[in-house]
Amino acid sequence: MSRPAARLGETAEPEPPRGVRVVLDARPLQEPDRAPLTAGYLDGLLEAFDADPLDGESFALLLRSDLDDPTTRFTHLDVVGRRMLPPTHLLRSGALTIDPFVLSGASVGAAWRATAGGAAGAVYHAVGGVVPLATGLPLVVTLLDLAAWELPKAYQRTVTSRFGQRLRARLLRDAAAVIVGTEAVALAARRLLHIRRDRLRVIAFAPRPAFAFWPAGGAATSASLTDRDRDRVSARRERERLGLPERYLVYSGRYDARQDLATLLRAIEQLAVAGRPDSLADDVPWPPRVLLVGASPDDRASLARAASRVDVGESLAYAPRLADDRLAALVRGARAAILPAVSDATGVPALEAIACGTPVVASAVGALPEIVGAAGILVPPREPERLASALATVWSDDPVHARLAAIARERAETDRRTWADVATETRRVYAEVGVRHT
Repeated sequence: MSRPAARLGETAEPEPPRGVRVVLDARPLQEPDRAPLTAGYLDGLLEAFDADPLDGESFALLLRSDLDDPTTRFTHLDVVGRRMLPPTHLLRSGALTIDPFVLSGASVGAAWRATAGGAAGAVYHAVGGVVPLATGLPLVVTLLDLAAWELPKAYQRTVTSRFGQRLRARLLRDAAAVIVGTEAVALAARRLLHIRRDRLRVIAFAPRPAFAFWPAGGAATSASLTDRDRDRVSARRERERLGLPERYLVYSGRYDARQDLATLLRAIEQLAVAGRPDSLADDVPWPPRVLLVGASPDDRASLARAASRVDVGESLAYAPRLADDRLAALVRGARAAILPAVSDATGVPALEAIACGTPVVASAVGALPEIVGAAGILVPPREPERLASALATVWSDDPVHARLAAIARERAETDRRTWADVATETRRVYAEVGVRHT
């Protein structure tokens, strides 16, 4: 991986670091529905590594023995070994306690003679919830979730889960580097987990390529105009396929205790009771229509029951988990993306909505205020009145919506961060903390 020399008067970009041996738990890629956020992160990172291989870089991948290996598609990665692990997920919460020991044993010897193969050293990179107990390697952790400590009543209800989360917290404190996506999450990690400031690394995440925004109209080329028209056609096709009205809101977050969907239902109920705004055009439905994407059959049944209790079932539409291009088309065509939450350490749906030029209504928790900024409306969690007001504004106040959409589009046009940037900054962390292991 080479870079052109800087021109006179320009500041040269730092040279890419020499590659290291990376031991990586890739099991979430085998079951993306179980941990979609972790799988998405690993997929984006490994695709970026694969697209731009680094001299001396190699990977030892840990995978489940009972599932197909999805990492074979990364044909440019130097994979020196794949170690197959037993399906510990069958232990449920007990996996939090067992997995650190299993991963430790599986990683023994994975970095042996890494430098003989040209590597500058070796690291273990843990992504998501599972952290090894001991590997003999510097530990780099990407922390995608703080819910276990922000919501202990939901995630530490049993003795086993409490022990597992305490063990995980201890391992995080001992890590050589902990990667988070925003400064706010770094502060929360210090407060909740007592991670040292000098071990935290803020590496902003990036949207998936399907969510990239087209260029501004004034600077658009004929090709980009064609892309814009194609995106509009795709959005209309997806909307019509799902029977959605022309104006709708979209939610593509999780369906668990991290989210605040009960407050969303109460907010829609309040809007229905308050009545239709006089200024709203006759052809625009009221109360707002919300598309819920990615709900499992059980999630959908539970939401439908909760919605029927407050008589807002007709305001909801559902879609299964969709391919990136289909979801991006729906987000791009939405009036706004919504993300009511009580814990969110990544804000990825908000990040990707803004990358589409779509404004966001979100709870002011975790990473969301830093990501949304002026491109949306932020409200406190668990306050249906405030959420109802924000939804009504973005749905029916055209001048306010136009201003928010313009800010989102400007952000999308100017912030062109990609997974290649994430990969470059992650490699620098590897080089910084990696050690020679012969």
